[in-house]
Amino acid sequence: MKTIVICSGGLDSVSLAHMVAAKRKLTGLVSFDYGQRHRKELDYAALCAKRLDVPHDIIDMRGIGAALTGSALTDDVDVPDGHYAEETMRVTVVPNRNAIMLTVAYGIAAARGDQAVATAVHGGDHFIYPDCRPDFTQAFEFMQYMALDGYADVSLYTPFVHRSKADIVTEGQRHNTPFAETWSCYKGGEHHCGRCGTCVERREAFDLAGVADPTQYDDPDFWAEAIKRKILA
Repeated sequence: MKTIVICSGGLDSVSLAHMVAAKRKLTGLVSFDYGQRHRKELDYAALCAKRLDVPHDIIDMRGIGAALTGSALTDDVDVPDGHYAEETMRVTVVPNRNAIMLTVAYGIAAARGDQAVATAVHGGDHFIYPDCRPDFTQAFEFMQYMALDGYADVSLYTPFVHRSKADIVTEGQRHNTPFAETWSCYKGGEHHCGRCGTCVERREAFDLAGVADPTQYDDPDFWAEAIKRKILA
């Protein structure tokens, strides 16, 4: 099935791209510049496209992102430390981000004759990101079915929506994903900070999957403290 992958350059989407390349017909990657705090992740998405020898489109959504104010990812708001499950992580929500990206990706897929759009939303995102939840993805796919009725038949491929990030690490290893060539950290420093929600979740996922984590963190031990705090909360 001809499939394009929405690829941020993070662990999840790069692992998904490698899985799609192995199991389906990967036709390209699409990434989005929405004015996020840093562009490092987009460089890793470009590396993934080059490695898999597929086209890579970066869609400029900076004008839209500038209007989605209040998020630590797009605004002058500090990125909090801690686990995703902590209430403070809600400040990293960019309203309707996935809905907007998926709509654009569906348009690209329809225009190019692709049969599916793949996105790496997963079970760990459900707590704070409403447009990562199964109810959303099912409703979105039906909406796009109606939007493209008579013009194109494009499905939504979400193999991780009921699975954990540790499962993604396992799947990524199975398909030879070079984890060191992915970027997750929200802070965008020289190395992964090890303290923001996505760093903590990344470190935890490797531990749960029993896979060696090649990532260099500025604070490699903070994740254990964050997990303990989450359990005791």
